Amino acid sequence: MVLEIKNLTGGYNRKKVIENVTFNIPKGNITALIGLNGAGKSTTIKHILGLLKPMSGEIKVDNITIFDNVEQYRKNISYIPESPILYEELTLEEHINLVGMSYGMTLEETWNKADKLLELFNLSDKKKFFPVYFSKGMKQKVMIICSFLVEPNLYIIDEPFLGLDPIAINDLINLMCSEKEKGKSILMSTHILATAERYCDNFIIIHEGKILANGTLDDIREQFNMSGATLDEIYLKLTKGN
Repeated sequence: MVLEIKNLTGGYNRKKVIENVTFNIPKGNITALIGLNGAGKSTTIKHILGLLKPMSGEIKVDNITIFDNVEQYRKNISYIPESPILYEELTLEEHINLVGMSYGMTLEETWNKADKLLELFNLSDKKKFFPVYFSKGMKQKVMIICSFLVEPNLYIIDEPFLGLDPIAINDLINLMCSEKEKGKSILMSTHILATAERYCDNFIIIHEGKILANGTLDDIREQFNMSGATLDEIYLKLTKGN
């Protein structure tokens, strides 16, 4: 397993937000994390990233915890937040150099990959630009480029389609599918359920801090006796029912 979460309970300032969250993501898999605002998606992600310390439970990425080897643990993960986070004093080129150095890549390795990603997302001519000149969509593309630059075993992507135009959304989906074919795994938090249903292998529905459903779409249909139901229909029934 690339990601293993067992009986994770946690939250903020001693306030419990998620409880006994358990799920795994195997190699070469795209998993959708689905839930209402405040359901516990972001809290779960922050615990995986090591930004929050669990109250109880265990998280492993590539069979190690953050307490075993914090540097190796974090190098196995790449993260795209919902809202782009960039350094206003650094150009796009400098952002890419910084990410490459942080992951121990040479400049040659960094730019062999970066140039392809810049071309894919139509930012090749913006290397010397500062973030102040970028639209929200362009900033999101920079986050995507920096994330996919390092090719970790686990990508964590929070609402990846916000701010992107239809072509960029399609390019990102193709990139995700390409990484999956290489054996990489992706945990994607999203409200775009039709897209998740089409491209994701597994689905985790979280509500009020607890897992309501976890598995393939067919698994969940069978579990809740909803043969032929769409992901939207299942999600609405489960969350409204609770």
